[in-house]
Amino acid sequence: MRALVLTDFQSPPTLSDLPVPDPGAGEIRLRIAACGLNFADLLMLKGQYQDTPEPPFVLGMEVAGTVDAVGAGVSGFEPGQRVAVFGGRGGLAQNGCFAADRAVALPDGMDFVTAAAFQIAYGTSHVALDHRARLQPGETLLVLGAAGGVGLTAVEIGKRMGARVVACARGADKLEAARAAGADHLIDAATQDIRTEMKTLGGADVVYDPVGGEQFEAAFRSCRPEGRILTIGFASGAVPQIKANHLLVKNLSVLGLYWGGYLAFRPEVLTGSLRTLLDWHAEGLLKPHVSHVLPLDRATEGMELMRTRKSTGKVVITID
Repeated sequence: MRALVLTDFQSPPTLSDLPVPDPGAGEIRLRIAACGLNFADLLMLKGQYQDTPEPPFVLGMEVAGTVDAVGAGVSGFEPGQRVAVFGGRGGLAQNGCFAADRAVALPDGMDFVTAAAFQIAYGTSHVALDHRARLQPGETLLVLGAAGGVGLTAVEIGKRMGARVVACARGADKLEAARAAGADHLIDAATQDIRTEMKTLGGADVVYDPVGGEQFEAAFRSCRPEGRILTIGFASGAVPQIKANHLLVKNLSVLGLYWGGYLAFRPEVLTGSLRTLLDWHAEGLLKPHVSHVLPLDRATEGMELMRTRKSTGKVVITID
């Protein structure tokens, strides 16, 4: 089988021919149809992601495909079944073995490209806004990086939860994507001052921040009393340092969210969230945005689109 393999952290990944793996106990093997790219894949290339394995390994965190073999002890899945899996790695390949308890059966109305773009982006935003921040109808939600893979879903889910959504992104095209996802107000981070614009809107109750850096600082100062700031990631490359005394003045809360971390200690949070999201999608309430669909031999091009911020929503790699 063909697979995109990272052999070391100093070299780019390469397409390689590997033997098709056999599923172990508790695993299913997929004929992979599509793999969604994530910002974490870029961090893995440099060994900077918190769950980066030791090289060599196959890249690709979330996949959709068809079960073609099951390991010992697996129940509930059988060959021919369509599933999506958050595997953490192994997705940019023609075949892959994954823990069966990480797989979810796909509804008939969801195609493989949509499924590969769905779990991490929508799951991150829903768990962040619902489980962590307890976003309430009528509150003001400020979304930074609002046209990115997770940011766009935060706009969509925030609107679905009844919030007034302010989307912050760079450039007219990205802001238009956020507006189409349901944003009520737009801030161009390239030309407008976040703090000034938010002051005219009365401040933020909840901030969704996958960016970090200077935008975090501006959003922090834009919060209303008892505001909640969700730290999702640091796409800017700068991890902000928080002065604890500033938290006291407005009774602010800073909430970290690592979606995949719940697999280790409260997986029911993720499975319950995913059931809700799949129901919303089936009802036509969610419309995943995939800006680029590329074949496996152009996977590194897809990663470059994310790194240079030339994509909106998700980039998905199809596997022949």
